[in-house]
Amino acid sequence: MKKITNIIAALLITVLPLISLGQNVPAPPDQHGSDTNQSAESAPIGGGVAILLSLGAAYGGKKYYDYRKKLKNEMED
Repeated sequence: MKKITNIIAALLITVLPLISLGQNVPAPPDQHGSDTNQSAESAPIGGGVAILLSLGAAYGGKKYYDYRKKLKNEMED
């Protein structure tokens, strides 16, 4: 029974992605991006990355601060 279940699961994992493929994306209009040097696919991500990195650093700093505070309290006890 377990062997049959594994075979069915393997078939579903390999066949379902092929069946569920979506349609192709339509081409963008010709005038899109023609007034600047940027291509139609480019988008700025620098601001978001900087915010995520700073929030991650702040979170890591807080966790480290709490960890050191906990170690100091355990050493005193």
